[in-house]
Amino acid sequence: MSQIIPQTSGLNDWLISSIEDCVQSLFPEIGDFPILILDTHRDFQGDITLNIFPVAKAAKMPPEKMGEIIGNSLLAANCGIAAWNVVKGFLNLTYTTERWATTLMEFDVQYELTALQLGNPFAGEKVLVEFSSPNTNKPLHLGHLRNIFLGESLCRMLEANGFEVIRATLVNDRGVHICKSMLAWMKEGQGETPESSGIKGDHLVGKYYVRYEKLFREEVRQLVESGKTQEEAEAQAPILAEVRTMLTQWEAGDESVLSIWRTMNGWVLKGFEETYNRLNIHFDKTYYESQTYLLGKEVVEQGLQKGLFFHKENGSIWVDLKQWKLDEKLLLRADGTSVYITQDLGTARLKFEDFNIDRSVYVIGNEQEHQMKALFAILTILGESYSDGLYHLSYGMVELPSGKMKSREGTVVDADDLMYEMIQMAEEKTLALGKTQGFSEEELHSLYQTLGLGALRYFLLKVDPVKGMLFNPEESVDFKGNTGPFIQYSFARIQSLIRKAGLPNVDDFSRVGLELSDSERFLMCHLIKFREAIQILSTKDYDPGRIANYVYELASRFGRFYNEVPVLKVDNENQLKFRVALCYKTGTIIQECLRLLGINAPERM
Repeated sequence: MSQIIPQTSGLNDWLISSIEDCVQSLFPEIGDFPILILDTHRDFQGDITLNIFPVAKAAKMPPEKMGEIIGNSLLAANCGIAAWNVVKGFLNLTYTTERWATTLMEFDVQYELTALQLGNPFAGEKVLVEFSSPNTNKPLHLGHLRNIFLGESLCRMLEANGFEVIRATLVNDRGVHICKSMLAWMKEGQGETPESSGIKGDHLVGKYYVRYEKLFREEVRQLVESGKTQEEAEAQAPILAEVRTMLTQWEAGDESVLSIWRTMNGWVLKGFEETYNRLNIHFDKTYYESQTYLLGKEVVEQGLQKGLFFHKENGSIWVDLKQWKLDEKLLLRADGTSVYITQDLGTARLKFEDFNIDRSVYVIGNEQEHQMKALFAILTILGESYSDGLYHLSYGMVELPSGKMKSREGTVVDADDLMYEMIQMAEEKTLALGKTQGFSEEELHSLYQTLGLGALRYFLLKVDPVKGMLFNPEESVDFKGNTGPFIQYSFARIQSLIRKAGLPNVDDFSRVGLELSDSERFLMCHLIKFREAIQILSTKDYDPGRIANYVYELASRFGRFYNEVPVLKVDNENQLKFRVALCYKTGTIIQECLRLLGINAPERM
C-alpha cells in the first residue's frame, strides 16, 4: 500500500490511485512506497510530475527505467494520460482533455473542504487560539493588527480543516504599565473624559501613557543633573515609586485606586470593541489578567508546596529552568505582587477548565519567545495535562520606513488611523482608474472599505509569520502585483464575465471535442492544489501566508488565461461553456481563499 504525500485534490487522488494500481500489478512484491506528486518544471512538458526515486528504490530498478514502465502502463490503460516523458528520474505526465474536463465538472469548493476534513486525522479536536491580547494603557496599533489578522485567519484555516475552534483574547488590564497611564491622568488629566475631549477612549488613555514617559524622563534628567548615574536615576525616580505604590494599593483592593482603574479600563475596552467591529473580529471568550492573576498565585503556591518552586531570601518565589536551558524565573515578588507569568499560569489553567481543549495556540510576537518557553516549561514541571498541546505562533515585528515603533514614545501607528488612511488611499486609487460609473454613493463607500481593509490585511498576512516585515501602505493598495486589491480585482473581473455569459449551469458542457490552451492547463494545474494549500496536518502549517501566496499565484495564472484566451468570443458553444466554468470555479476558490484570510471579495470594481 502506498503512502500518499501530501494530501491532494480529487484529480491527483485519482492519479495516485492509478499509479498505485499500475505499480502493484507490475511489481506485486513491493510493499509500502510514497507517491510524491510535484509541479512540472516550466522547462519541461507536462501537467504534473511524479518523483520516481522512491518507487524505483522499492523495486530495485533504475529510476529512468521505472519511469518508462509506469508511463507506458498508464498510457496503455487509457486512464486519462495523454503523454509522458522522463527527465532524470522524474516522470512528467500530461492529462487528456477529457480528463481535465471531467475534473473541472467535479471540482467544487464544498467537496474539497469536505474531503479535507474527512482526511484530517485530528478533525474534531478543540483548539483555543489566543490572539490580540492588548494592554489597556493604549489603543491597538499596527503590530496588533498583524497579530489579529494572523489569529483570525488561523482560526478560519483550522475550522476549514475540521477543528473545533475557540477564539480567545487575554486583556492585560493590570500591572505597572496600566498604573502609569492612571497616574499621569490623575496628575494632569483634570477630569478629562472621552466625551469631554471628543477623543476615542483607548486613544485618550494612550495619550496619558505617553505623558507618563515624558514626566518620568524629566525626573530622570533632574536626578542625573544632581549627580546620579543614569541607572540610579531611572531606579529612583519618584514617579516610578508612586506607580509601584499604586500597584500595591490595587492588589490590596484600595477602592480609590480601583475606581479610577475601572473607569479608564472601561474607556479603553469600549474603544477596542469599536475597532474589532470594524475589522469583523469577535471572541468567544475574553480573559482578564485582573481576574486570572489570583488563580496564578494559587498555582504558584501549589508548586511551592510540592517542592517544584523555591523561596529566595527576600521572600520572592522562583523556579529553576536550567533543565530547559533557561534561567531561574521569578513567579511572585517579595511583596506578594504578581508578575506577567503569574497570570499566564492562571489563564492557562482556566482555558483548560473552561473548554477541555486539546490544543492551545498563543499568537504572540517573537520578542516574547523566552517568556513563552518559560511558561510552557513551568506548566510541564507542574504536570499540567494540557502542556503537550501548547504552541507559540511567533511572529516578527512590523516596522515602518521611518523605523521601529515605540508605544511609550508615541511613535506607533494607531490601528484606527491606519485603517482610515488605507480606506482613503483605496478611494484615491479607485477614482484614478475611472471605473466607478454606475455605483451609488453607498456602494462606493462599501467598496473603498473592502479594498482598503483587504489591502491592509493581505499585506500583513502574505509574509511568513516568523519574519519581520516593513509595512508600506502605498505599495499595499496597488492594483498590480502581490496585493489584496489585485486579487480582489481578479475576482470582480470573473464575476463580470459570468454576468455577461449568462449561463445558468456552468457544468453543462461535453467532455468530447474540447481543445485546451497552455494557459488553461496552467490555470487548472494550480486550481486543483487548493486543498493542499489550506490543509493543516501539523503546527508547521500554521501560516496563513501559504493561502495568500496560493491565491496570488491563482489570480496571476487567471490573468494570463484572460489575456491569452478569448473567453467569451468563441464560436464553439461547448468551448464557451467550458471556459465560463473554468472562470466560475476559479472565482469560487479565490473567494474562499480571501474568506480564509478574512478579506471580502467584491462583485464589482
